[in-house]
Amino acid sequence: MTSAAARPVIRFGTDGWRGIIADDFTFQNVRYAAQGIANFLRARPEHKVVIGYDCRFGADRFAQEVARITAAAGIKTYLTDAPSPTQVSSWTILELQADGAIVLTASHNPAAFLGIKYKPEYAGSASPEVVAELEAEIAAVIDADQVGLIDFQEALDGGAVEVIDPRPAYHRQISKMVDLDAIRAAGLKILHDPMYGSGAGYVADIVGPGGPTRVDQVRAERNPGFGGIHPEPIPQNLRATLDLMRQGHEGRMATGEGGWDLGIATDGDADRVGIVDETGTFVNQLQVYALLMDYLLGTLGWRGPVVRTLTSTSMADRLAQIHGVECHEVQVGFKYVGPKMIETGAVMGGEESGGFGFRGHIPERDGILAGLYFADMIVKAGRPLSRILAELTEKVGPHFYDRRDVNLPREAFEEIKSSTYQRFGAAMPAEVAGSRVVRTRSDDGFKLYLEDGAWVLVRFSGTEPLLRIYSEAPSRERVAELIGAIAAHLGLDAANPNAHA
Repeated sequence: MTSAAARPVIRFGTDGWRGIIADDFTFQNVRYAAQGIANFLRARPEHKVVIGYDCRFGADRFAQEVARITAAAGIKTYLTDAPSPTQVSSWTILELQADGAIVLTASHNPAAFLGIKYKPEYAGSASPEVVAELEAEIAAVIDADQVGLIDFQEALDGGAVEVIDPRPAYHRQISKMVDLDAIRAAGLKILHDPMYGSGAGYVADIVGPGGPTRVDQVRAERNPGFGGIHPEPIPQNLRATLDLMRQGHEGRMATGEGGWDLGIATDGDADRVGIVDETGTFVNQLQVYALLMDYLLGTLGWRGPVVRTLTSTSMADRLAQIHGVECHEVQVGFKYVGPKMIETGAVMGGEESGGFGFRGHIPERDGILAGLYFADMIVKAGRPLSRILAELTEKVGPHFYDRRDVNLPREAFEEIKSSTYQRFGAAMPAEVAGSRVVRTRSDDGFKLYLEDGAWVLVRFSGTEPLLRIYSEAPSRERVAELIGAIAAHLGLDAANPNAHA
């Protein structure tokens, strides 16, 4: 039995369990988690599982260790032959009619982190109900301190573990989702920045060399340290790529040659996307949601509702009115978005973090498919992305957005989270920076909807020790004002936003 003092606690946050490598993300704790998942899988009908992993330090070794446990439990185990995007492992569930997938990844988190995502048989993020079952199974394994292992080579030789290449099946699926022939023939120049992650090579390979369109890559080599940046596709982590795009645009303006029509950045496991227009301007994730929604409903003529998280854009509500569809607002995380997409038959689902899923594919984020949709959007519009975005603004009005991240000490995170929510809930402001609060939502942080149509949200991250303040408003200055007002209400030092009262 594991002693109470030494007993690890393994919890799945917004999307899986994550920890610091060699601190709480150890081989022993991974074995506990894998055994709990294996016990859960033994009750499934097919007794088959896919195991994938990203480019982080030791991810391939941890994946092999998980495979030793699932194989020992009598579960046919398919292990990917190389680092691959999380959504590729998810699609492989459907391709192989498996019961689920275990992915060794910490997604966009800093290099010191690694994690485990579990994807059920429907190839999306684990629902809260599945998460509760997994955590109960893992806790029972920790209490019993019993893990079954098989030698990895023995498992390979006996066929209990099979190493597979998941790329061909995923490529076939993407070819059904997007008009690749049109993209290949258009003569586009696309720059893909996989941020040293597992999406490297995917956009280039899918588009292929068969037409005038060209895909260039930067930061495509494997680098477990991610070059010292966090592999999250937001401006502060994309400065080199944004500069390169701007320089290319300036060269094209001066000489008529060079430059790129589209920049696609994908995070550490390629399920999130960042988009850059032809001028080198970052298109924020709320704009990306609205552009994708308008493209699917308007350009492609899809019909059906959409799903967005409460951190995402109110532009979706306006577009829903324009296109005559419903827009469902849910809590943060694809464990809420995916099930709602399935329930409603939604055209798409998305969140502020840059994760977008699409009907006819999987109820899961796919940064590669989202990026390719932008290429097709440009081709079908016959106009540059900057112009398409300007036309969206004409349609829905100006919307500006920002997010302030406050780093917190990991060891005190839960205490700070609890006390902050208690204080904020007890003294929720009736107005923010001169605007009256007309309604609130408190099931995932505290969201304040203001009478001028703006909103502001206080929420703690489910994957990192961060406090986040989000806002969307009709002007950039108003966004800054609202975030500053809430920061002051929380006792944050405006001059030092990482100083927490």
